[in-house]
Amino acid sequence: MGKSNIIDWSTLGNFMKDVFMKVGVPEEDAEICADVLMESDRRGIESHGVNRFKPIYIDRIKLGIQNPITNFEIIKETPTTAVIDGHDGMGHVIGKKSMQMAIDKAKKYGLGMVAVRNSTHYGIAGYYSIMAANAGMIGITGTNARPSIAPTFGVENMLGTNPLTIGFPTDEEFPFVLDCATSITQRGKLEYYSKLGMPTPEGMVIGRDGKAKTDTDQILKELVTGEAALAPLGGIGEELGGYKGYGYATVVEVLSAALQAGSFLKMLTGKKDGKNVPYRLGHFFLAIDTEAFLGLEQFKKTAGDIMRALRNSQKAPDQERIYVAGEKEYEVWLQRKDSGVPINDAVQKEFMELRDEFNLDYTFPWEKE
Repeated sequence: MGKSNIIDWSTLGNFMKDVFMKVGVPEEDAEICADVLMESDRRGIESHGVNRFKPIYIDRIKLGIQNPITNFEIIKETPTTAVIDGHDGMGHVIGKKSMQMAIDKAKKYGLGMVAVRNSTHYGIAGYYSIMAANAGMIGITGTNARPSIAPTFGVENMLGTNPLTIGFPTDEEFPFVLDCATSITQRGKLEYYSKLGMPTPEGMVIGRDGKAKTDTDQILKELVTGEAALAPLGGIGEELGGYKGYGYATVVEVLSAALQAGSFLKMLTGKKDGKNVPYRLGHFFLAIDTEAFLGLEQFKKTAGDIMRALRNSQKAPDQERIYVAGEKEYEVWLQRKDSGVPINDAVQKEFMELRDEFNLDYTFPWEKE
């Protein structure tokens, strides 16, 4: 029997939980962190799943710029709103608790919104909007991030990739989930390209000279130094609507900072006086209870009717299908749910290094004959 790069969900989840615990994350929180990362791979979004386990979370804890123990402090609260200080704890834990708080408020009052400051990378934004959708609600979340996007007509990286993510239930087998950056691509995708040795498609990244860049490894270095910037959704310039992505990225930046007096733009570089420091990201979470309007079942039927009408509209020549947001990800989950997730060579190496470092008892599929 040949070696496989497919790792089953149980082994993957247990391994990540064990490593998180080894670096000081409490068991319950470690389970949340692992689940958020796996949700990304369940949905086929490799850029935000286990590919980021070591470099974005474990390494940052080791560097001392992310706290393994999360202090979830309520700074201000009303019946429908709250402001949270995450004190540089685990973003996944902060995100899950914040969206649950928004959901609980929405159950009582129809709407709930929670704003967060001093957090860290919270993984796949769709995880939190899916939480709301599973509760019969409309869920909206966004987060700012380290500077990556240049404003339209600019070349300096100012805004983060700043996803604006929306999810809601339908009467189909999966919820509608729109989870995407407000840049034309995101750092995680570039990191994925780098691990596969792939160039970056032209038009996604702009240099200080105003020209497109395609050398992925060089781009990743220059995003840190400020010599390269991601183009906003729509691309470089104005002709294809790049100003729209720039505008939406700015909306997310404001909502991720202004409601909670949080950090923003160049304050989020993770560097100060040449040293690594916490990123201190901001997030927001909004839950809207469909029962506060004409009820969940009516909402789901109308939403489902819209999805089916879009899917059944006239297709372009040579195209077999029209999809709605969340559909491709649901199909990936159906393919992977009984087998597991593929792990590329670079991540396999990281897993083995972490296992050996912490003396954990795991033999991975790619080590078996």
